[in-house]
Amino acid sequence: MTRIDFHLNVSDHLLYTCRLIRKAYGSGLKIVCYSTRPEVLENLDKLLWTFSEEDFLPHVLSGHPGVADTPIVLTDKADDISHYDLLINLDEQWPPFFARFERLVEIVGTDESNKALARQRYKFYKERGYPLNTFDRATA
Repeated sequence: MTRIDFHLNVSDHLLYTCRLIRKAYGSGLKIVCYSTRPEVLENLDKLLWTFSEEDFLPHVLSGHPGVADTPIVLTDKADDISHYDLLINLDEQWPPFFARFERLVEIVGTDESNKALARQRYKFYKERGYPLNTFDRATA
């Protein structure tokens, strides 16, 4: 069953996502970042190339010919996914294919509208019996 972690009070979603990706990739995990909003994936793509001068994080956007061989995939659909270690959700809704993954990370911002949407996702997962963990980044 998928383990689901909520990271709360994150001030910069994309920068935080880059740090999570770096840590997970360094641990040997393969990562999928999901959003239905193309601008989110495009901005994450750009940031992954520039956020660290020391780290190379091999990644592709969905539809790229190398998607099956690349450890970090940025996608808006399940079709391109060939590995199921870690899913990072950058969308407002739960990913329809999340149960295929060993682990799902939900990143929750500091504004009330983002928190309200995250509460809906939390309730959705809880009602289905998924193990849930929360990490408050404001106290970290």
